[in-house]
Amino acid sequence: MPGADSGEVQEKQLWDAAADKEQRLTPSRRNHARNVSQPEKKLQEAICVLLVELCERFTFFGIVCNMILFCTVRLGYRNYQAAIVNMCFVGTSMLTPVLVGWLAECLVGRTKLVCICMFLHFLGTALLPVVAFPFEDIYIDRRHILLHTLTKKEQKIVFYFALLTASLGIGGIRAIVCPLSAYNLEDCGPKELLSFFNWFYWLINLNSAVVFVSISYIQQSVARNLGFLIPFVSILMAMITIHMVRGEMIYKPKTDSSLLTTFGVIASALKTCCVRYRYFGGGVTNWLDHAKENYGGHYSEIQVESTKSLARLFPLFAFQILYRTCIMQIPSGYYLQTMNSNLNFSGFVLPIAAMNVISIVPLLILVPILECINSCLFSSKESGRSPTIYIVVGQLSAALSVMVAGFSEIHRKHFPQVEQTLSEEILLVSSMPCFHLTPQYVLLGVAEALVTPSCSLLSFWLVPERIRGISMHFLTLFNGAGCFLGAFFVQTAHTGTQGNWFPHLLHEGKLERFFFFLASLMMVNTLGFWTIAHRQKIKEAMRRTGLGSLLQFW
Repeated sequence: MPGADSGEVQEKQLWDAAADKEQRLTPSRRNHARNVSQPEKKLQEAICVLLVELCERFTFFGIVCNMILFCTVRLGYRNYQAAIVNMCFVGTSMLTPVLVGWLAECLVGRTKLVCICMFLHFLGTALLPVVAFPFEDIYIDRRHILLHTLTKKEQKIVFYFALLTASLGIGGIRAIVCPLSAYNLEDCGPKELLSFFNWFYWLINLNSAVVFVSISYIQQSVARNLGFLIPFVSILMAMITIHMVRGEMIYKPKTDSSLLTTFGVIASALKTCCVRYRYFGGGVTNWLDHAKENYGGHYSEIQVESTKSLARLFPLFAFQILYRTCIMQIPSGYYLQTMNSNLNFSGFVLPIAAMNVISIVPLLILVPILECINSCLFSSKESGRSPTIYIVVGQLSAALSVMVAGFSEIHRKHFPQVEQTLSEEILLVSSMPCFHLTPQYVLLGVAEALVTPSCSLLSFWLVPERIRGISMHFLTLFNGAGCFLGAFFVQTAHTGTQGNWFPHLLHEGKLERFFFFLASLMMVNTLGFWTIAHRQKIKEAMRRTGLGSLLQFW
């Protein structure tokens, strides 16, 4: 049988050679397959991230759109209290992404934390119907049955707890699942970035328009309480989306820079200045240089220089605080004006929050127009000041909007009062049609179309790539501060004037004075931004980014 043995040996050798050849070819084939599927994988990730973003905004706007009506009619709050609650919830939802981002970097893993945040969001949106459902008295077979068992105090406790958990969940989704860094914008130039931000906010506002029309009507109509179930269903959609691509969905940022490092550099520089009595001097070109290891600090050259480039944007961030306060008049002061106006249109009662769509329409129209303008400007030599001009014009439009709101309030009081049913409550309102308030909504919509994408562009582009996420965090922090500043203004105006500037019954107070006061502050804010933008230049940032005269911010 030697011949058979030799044949088996030869066959085995052939099979081994074929296997070795296959092994040599397999890595290249796998790499080729990986390269082929990479664009498809990135597209899938971008679509999923965008879907989660839209679902999260859907739930957020669904909670906000009729909160004032719910607080005043169902919880018995006064107007200024309901406005403060609404603005504080929006501000908290802006600040929690920064907190959750820090937790994800330092204390808790990103996957574990996103599961916790999704549970908190689910818990908040599930608890809101407990408060929103009045469980009104019903009659079954002529027997009176009382279903509601929560007292007003218990309703408020559950309501605040639900808002807190929902805001924490919102922070986790925005910070971990769908941060701007997840859209792979590192290789984009200023033109592409501005186009991205324009269309990104266009999609968000289109989504909010759908929410304001649909959910606000459901909440305000006979089945109004089902409106708080829609955020619950929407978050389920987000959870399913994350579950489908959880491995590729969770974005992992670079760990070479963090928010704590930035705060540490600032604190170290201030401490060194105070100890050595060197306030903005002492042989260094910048006070932040005191944080460098060469000058007795604890941070490297790269970390300090990155913080210095970020610090140059602080004036931009600071001037956004008051602007955000004006924008917050839509879910507070403007909402109260609309609520106290005639909502009847040919026998149909318009949802109060549906008036917000009027402020969204200008943005939906302006974005395609601005895209054409940006294409022309970025191809010419005079395009350098376009982002600054957009911000100045937008802030001026916001100031004019609040001023027009004051005149509209005076105009509204000249109309006789009529009875109007809202959420099964009869209210005395002005007979002035709510469409008379359209100009103030349109002006704020124009402001948002101009300011928000431009500020996002400058915050993202004028800093090194390693701290772009931190720069956007700071912009979010200052925007959240604007919401809380608005709540502070409302509380101060009500307390200081004994309810005259922000009254519970608008026809008995002077709400227009509050609007005129805010408009005057916004005009000063716009003038200050314009002045600083012409006196200072970020030459180092221009030289580093190679923008030259293409993007002169200062």
